[in-house]
Amino acid sequence: MSHLRIPSHWTIQRSTPFFTKDTVPQALLTHHNTAKGVFGQLCVMEGTVTYYGFADEDAVEPEIKVVIHAGQFATSPPQYWHRIEISDDAQFNINFWSESDKQGQTMFHAKS
Repeated sequence: MSHLRIPSHWTIQRSTPFFTKDTVPQALLTHHNTAKGVFGQLCVMEGTVTYYGFADEDAVEPEIKVVIHAGQFATSPPQYWHRIEISDDAQFNINFWSESDKQGQTMFHAKS
């Protein structure tokens, strides 16, 4: 799960700025998923980000836990529910990949 392959013909549609403990959007710390046809690539520059994957929107216990250290990345497949926890010194960003041009479209969905 920590490195599902993004299809080679897909391209980055959007990249976030670097987030820290002070700037991380709350939606990333709670259940959310990437949009249909969108892979997320979480890239850790400093510290540690822990990724928890869930079977569905209502699952409480994660089915996957991946610890991503500085210099590493992990991918999240389209429409897969997940959340993250970050260390106090974490700095990371997210690249959103897709097959078609999704400029201006929603890249993820938070749990309602």
